[in-house]
Amino acid sequence: MSTLPSLHSATIDAMVDNAGRATLPFRRANREEQHATAFWFNELVETTGEEEVVRQYLVTAGESTEIKLAEFTLRADLCAPAMSAEKLVMADFAEGWTHLDDLGVAVMPTAGLHAHAVRKGWSWTTDEITDGLAATDEDIAALGESPVPACLLGHVLDTATGEREQAVVVGEVSRTGDGGVRWAGELPQGCVGAPVFVSARLGGDRFKLVCVGVALSGEGHHPIATFDRIRTSLRALADSAFAEGSRSVGPDPRTRGSDRRGWQWRGWRRRG
Repeated sequence: MSTLPSLHSATIDAMVDNAGRATLPFRRANREEQHATAFWFNELVETTGEEEVVRQYLVTAGESTEIKLAEFTLRADLCAPAMSAEKLVMADFAEGWTHLDDLGVAVMPTAGLHAHAVRKGWSWTTDEITDGLAATDEDIAALGESPVPACLLGHVLDTATGEREQAVVVGEVSRTGDGGVRWAGELPQGCVGAPVFVSARLGGDRFKLVCVGVALSGEGHHPIATFDRIRTSLRALADSAFAEGSRSVGPDPRTRGSDRRGWQWRGWRRRG
């Protein structure tokens, strides 16, 4: 049986190691509909000594937030002390999000999520898509019209059980004639709003993991809201709008292992 191409395998390893705990599945509460994926993002504001000041958000596809009552599923490894998976229900869900221009993306400051955890006696132990991982103008400009391999990290809906296991979905991304970026490949139900990644070669066997942006729904090839445009839109917002979402963070003390047990790999075909 053949193995995965080395760069693709290394890209998946890097994605899981750096962003495996960044995603959250959600849906309309009490109904099996509007399943989507959100993820944590740290926008770097400034660096002072060993500390970084960031604005932290949940990010997802804007259309998925237009519900009054939503339900997140929390995995045990996102919480300390560790808990069994539980549901986090949020009322007035739509009002908590700010929609970014015409990008199809919505963001929510995470202060309320941290406050909820404190009230319940636990804390979040998530990964975040960091400012250094999110695509720059140069990263997006380097994408051409020829498709390049890409991976999406989302929570696929199992229609038989209703479970939302996290999955690595493999496809391709490319630039469109109007300068946009699209995902070519399967976008399983529940993965709208998920982060999309590519690897940029740096020479030899070195590469850089890049989070291109947010997967949106569409017909055929799905559009991606890219992080260069997301950054521009965030900077245009008044700082006061997200003041409560800003916080200082020092060096991350968490250990990130490379164990991928329990992950679903979708989109690969292995030949004997």
